[in-house]
Amino acid sequence: MGYSSLQECVDDLEKNGHLIRIKEEVDPHLEMAAIHLRVFEKKGPAILFENIKGCDFPAVSNLFGSVERSRFMFRDTIKKVEKLIEIKGDPISALKQPLKNISVPFVALTALPKKTKKNPVLANETTITKLPQIQCWPMDGGPFVTLPIVYSEDIDKPGVMNSNLGMYRIQLGGNEYIPNKEIGLHYQLHRGIGVHQTKANAKGEPLKVSIFVGGPPSHTFSAVMPLPEGISELTFAGALGGRRFRYTYEDGYAISSDADFVITGEVYPGENKPEGPFGDHLGYYSLKHDFPLMKVHKVYHRKGAIWPFTVVGRPPQEDTSFGALIHDMTGAAIPQEIPGLHSVHAVDAAGVHPLLFAIGSERYTPYLKEKRPQELLTIANHILGTGQLSLAKYLFIANKADNPSLDIHDEEKFLAHIMERIDLTRDLHFHTQTSIDTLDYSGDGLNTGSKIVIAAAGDKIRDLSNEVPAFIDLPAGISEPRVVMPGILAFTATAFNDYESAKTEIKKLTDYLSTHKSDLDGFPMILISDDSKFVSETTSNFLWEAFTRSNPSHDIYGVDEFILNKHWGVKTAFILDTRMKPHNAPFLIKDPEVEKKVDRLGEKGGSLYGII
Repeated sequence: MGYSSLQECVDDLEKNGHLIRIKEEVDPHLEMAAIHLRVFEKKGPAILFENIKGCDFPAVSNLFGSVERSRFMFRDTIKKVEKLIEIKGDPISALKQPLKNISVPFVALTALPKKTKKNPVLANETTITKLPQIQCWPMDGGPFVTLPIVYSEDIDKPGVMNSNLGMYRIQLGGNEYIPNKEIGLHYQLHRGIGVHQTKANAKGEPLKVSIFVGGPPSHTFSAVMPLPEGISELTFAGALGGRRFRYTYEDGYAISSDADFVITGEVYPGENKPEGPFGDHLGYYSLKHDFPLMKVHKVYHRKGAIWPFTVVGRPPQEDTSFGALIHDMTGAAIPQEIPGLHSVHAVDAAGVHPLLFAIGSERYTPYLKEKRPQELLTIANHILGTGQLSLAKYLFIANKADNPSLDIHDEEKFLAHIMERIDLTRDLHFHTQTSIDTLDYSGDGLNTGSKIVIAAAGDKIRDLSNEVPAFIDLPAGISEPRVVMPGILAFTATAFNDYESAKTEIKKLTDYLSTHKSDLDGFPMILISDDSKFVSETTSNFLWEAFTRSNPSHDIYGVDEFILNKHWGVKTAFILDTRMKPHNAPFLIKDPEVEKKVDRLGEKGGSLYGII
């Protein structure tokens, strides 16, 4: 739908049974987030909060709470946009099928940003503290904007066509921020806005930033969309929304004409303040660190403005729908950019960035009788050098010809395929002393860690076991062996203390297992866990624990490990230590008293009766 405003979207969702209203007064401190999480867990509708304690503005959440609702909002344009992205990657196809692609030029017309004479957002001014002060998790450093659309321009090439639209979290208060005068921006210098800031810093000038909140949902989605080179977020927002992105300038700042709120301000060279903690999408807190400081210029809002927000935490959450839509739209585009790649999947249950599954073609030296990963390693390096895929720590990649029907979204079957074929002496490839996601605290420093590529090509070399071996007299501190899934075994171990102690503990285990090789024939992968029962209960638990709490270079060990010509390998099984480490960020835990307040809304007569 070509919504002209967030209000129009809210009305459409309500009319079609996709939205409910909460009329009771709700507290922006934890309660609104708790309500959102409970409704999302029940696969419920979008939520309009009409009565927020201490605030005159309403708020809406869970707009993108399901893929079905997300596609419903873009029902008139999504197929055309998918075609537009496909043609961008393969323009010759449009020439070969002109009638099939006849609508594409008309979609392109809506992509051009439009400067307007009037801007309803400029009708009213307010202050930061009068905005909804939504805090999602108990240890958060303050209230945050969780669906911001952050706009910046290239200081050397000003104008909307060289702008960047990104979703970088914004801290509205708390810590050392001066109320109403300063807010915090969390982004990395390699991101679009960071490139703009680097250029401004070099000239000793402040970077002007506009933060749009609300507006048509296509604007929000565009801020998270990893677009192919040459397509701007503003043009994508227009194409997806079926309505040109409208804007004006005020005091030198770009102001979205369709937003509900706009915060303007400047980021000065070298001026940072502590931002965080913040309950983040990996299921842990991202901790307090220095990030760019924005000095607030003005805060605008339109008449009847609605504040959109979301809550992130251990996946799946609402942002899972973003990932699904992104895959729908760009699934065909990424393989076109990487020769030999058929598909790649950022695994949501593992927090998206830490873990990738991929399928490629193994076409090198096809005359050889022994199949081994060769081209797969070239493809893997290309993947790890591409956009946000470069944040991955673990990349499992398989050869399509070995099983043409293999589905990277069926996590258990995909891992089983890898485990059946992996040659542990050859197929583990480390990248050490490299960068990982800033939000991932499994490494040995902020944004610092390691990666591993696990590539498998060829016929099965083992049958996977699904039965726990009858281990006797396990080393002290190691207990409760359990099967996680075929081929993967987990042990409970005493709490992690430090890496030197861990090496000693695991050496005792590997020495023990080395004398029980026959028991491990069907288990190429072993986990050392704080709780083997938890990690083996569900595939989701396994993916979350194993790949969010470990740093490959530090936490992978081997039964009968060796180093040959700088290559590390094992002869029996590799071990992954998934225990919580002292430097890991703490879990996200709900406040029980707040949960009781939410329970009351679900009782008969409450706004959430029959939903939660």
